[in-house]
Amino acid sequence: MKLPEDLKARSNNSCELCSATEGPSVYEVPFSPESRRDAEIVACDKCRAQLERKAPLDPQHWQCLTTSMWSEAPAVQVVSWRMLNRLRNETWAAEQLDMMYLDEEALAWAKASGDHENDDVVELHVDSNGAVLQHGDTVVLTKSLDVKGSTLNAKMGTVVKNIRLVEENTEQIEGKIEGQVIVILTKYVRKQNA
Repeated sequence: MKLPEDLKARSNNSCELCSATEGPSVYEVPFSPESRRDAEIVACDKCRAQLERKAPLDPQHWQCLTTSMWSEAPAVQVVSWRMLNRLRNETWAAEQLDMMYLDEEALAWAKASGDHENDDVVELHVDSNGAVLQHGDTVVLTKSLDVKGSTLNAKMGTVVKNIRLVEENTEQIEGKIEGQVIVILTKYVRKQNA
C-alpha cells in the first residue's frame, strides 16, 4: 500500500516507532476520536504484529519507544503510551512512562483502548507442542477425530494442508479433510515443518 504524501513526509518513509525502512505501511490507531483527522501512523510489519497482538511482545524491540514517545504526532504519542503500558513490568518502560506527558485529549484517546489495563499476554494459535500456527500452514492430526454432523472419521496422522485460523477462538482452526471443511481443535494437531 502506498503511503499518503503527508505520512511519507512526516515519517521519512520509515516506521514512526522503530525507524525500520522495510515494509512501512499505514496503521490506523484504534479508538481515535471522530474529531481526529491524524489518527494514522506509519508502522513496520514487526511493530504492527505486536500492536495487534498477533505476535509476542519483544521488549528489546520496543526500546525504540524511548525516542518515538517524544514525537510531535499525537497518534505516535498515543501508540507509544499504550505500548509502554503493556511493557510496564520492564524497568525501562516504567521509567519512560513516568517521564512521558500527554495532553488531556491524547491521554483520553490512549486510555480508550483499554491497553493500559491489560498485560502483555498475546493469545496465539498454537499446536499441541506450542508451535505458533499461521494461515496456510500444514498440520498433522495427533488424534483420530469423529467429525460432528458427518460420518467422516479423520484418522490420526492425517495431513491437513493450507489451514485457516479461526479469528475469534485461538483454540480452533479450519481445514479441509476429504473435501469437507471442518473445525479442528489446535490441541489435536502438530505443525508440520517445511
